[in-house]
Amino acid sequence: MQDQRVREVVIVGGGTAGWMTAAALSKVLSKDYSIRLVESEEIGTVGVGEATIPLIKVFNTALELDEQDFVRRTQGSFKLGIEFVNWHQLGDSYIHGFGKIGQDLGVVPFYHYWLKLHQQGLVGHFDDYSINTAAARANKFLPARSDRPNSPIADIGYAYHFDAGLYARFLRGYAEARGVVRSEGKVATVEQHPESGFVTAVTLHSGERIGGQLFIDCSGFRGLLIEQTLQTGYIDWTHWLPCNRAVAVPCESATPLTPYTRSTARKAGWQWRIPLQHRTGNGHVFSNDFISEDEATAILLANLDGKPLADPRVLSFVTGKRRKFWNKNVVAVGLASGFMEPLESTSIHLIQSAIARLTAFFPHAGFEQIDIDEFNAHSDFEFDKIRDFLILHYHATDRTDTPFWNYCRNMDIPDSLRHKMELFRSNGRIFRDGGELFAEPSWVQVMHGQGLRPRGYHALVDAQTDEAIRKHVDTVRAVIANCVQAMPTHADFIAKHFDAKALHAA
Repeated sequence: MQDQRVREVVIVGGGTAGWMTAAALSKVLSKDYSIRLVESEEIGTVGVGEATIPLIKVFNTALELDEQDFVRRTQGSFKLGIEFVNWHQLGDSYIHGFGKIGQDLGVVPFYHYWLKLHQQGLVGHFDDYSINTAAARANKFLPARSDRPNSPIADIGYAYHFDAGLYARFLRGYAEARGVVRSEGKVATVEQHPESGFVTAVTLHSGERIGGQLFIDCSGFRGLLIEQTLQTGYIDWTHWLPCNRAVAVPCESATPLTPYTRSTARKAGWQWRIPLQHRTGNGHVFSNDFISEDEATAILLANLDGKPLADPRVLSFVTGKRRKFWNKNVVAVGLASGFMEPLESTSIHLIQSAIARLTAFFPHAGFEQIDIDEFNAHSDFEFDKIRDFLILHYHATDRTDTPFWNYCRNMDIPDSLRHKMELFRSNGRIFRDGGELFAEPSWVQVMHGQGLRPRGYHALVDAQTDEAIRKHVDTVRAVIANCVQAMPTHADFIAKHFDAKALHAA
């Protein structure tokens, strides 16, 4: 019988996307498959995706990475959530935490009991009722303890901050040790089959020709294969997500070492702050229709924790997605597939989910179109749902102080998001749509944080007496406060278990 396996895989582009793909495929494919990765030191990578969400742990576990080794080698720190400053109104702050909110009572989510008391002015800040948000406010950190099933400590969800360049280097070593072959150089030409249009090979400026059956485009914004070669097309979402520039710069570390990412809304965009062990990553995402690059850079530099460690670097982008993520025998991963600003740290996750989807739909040599269509349908769904979640941050605001925020507040939004907001405004209900990334607690925290207030609450809340509700909610807050008090600081936890300096000292 003819061998129907796709045995020659070529990854065009390195960086986080390329080496995550190479590492994952080297894990799942046997030694009789060929994996080649082409990258150029001249081109470099975007390299600002330094914050993650908890699902990154699934990827690292699948690769059997040691957490301590990984965190040390990437100068990593831990992340309990994201603080949003000035998004609802100037001076406001809320945290979108990864963990559970409170403790449900019966079949009704905890939020609805809190909501009834909040409408009566009888409860404190929402952040006090989640172990993740309360610990983040106190700069405390501890991973979830499976041996404490009845404690909020068992509910702690976390992700990482890390140096994306160091992560790519770490995964490169992993992949090359498993047989991935790296070729240095820039792609000069791309060959296609004269009838099918499938990509058959890339030729480097050095003259080296690299043939393959499956090509994975990790070439970044330019989409060397998916767009420049196959002309797949792009769906522009700038009318909903108007930012189109980012200026990035690292700076010296500051204390305390916070266990969360910070996103501070500015006059025409927002600024990120990502604390690593050896530095702090910073960037200002903005729209050049409302502010100049010079002013945006000045705002960023004026709001750093310490001395800049490099010159500011400006990136241009168009928010949106490819019309097809998989076209013929080319699969786009990372920025080649589309771009959504890192407001909710989804950039690295979208790489991870594309890789997981590729392994689920890994093709035979015949490349069945129904498999490709299904891959694209799932990719479209994921992008669209994340898009809606990001638009929520901009649109649900009471800010009227600048033209940018007036535009965002008044802009038309997708019907899918409008429906979700109206459902929440009625009685605080959130329902997860199939396999969308963000679950109910995420939507609740951001909607509440952005100022949306339900008119009512779940009807079954009133099945409990007011006294029972107050006792339950107060107990949740007290237990969480006691747990947070007993936790070590984020800095102390890292110093004891994950200090990168210990790696170099050894």
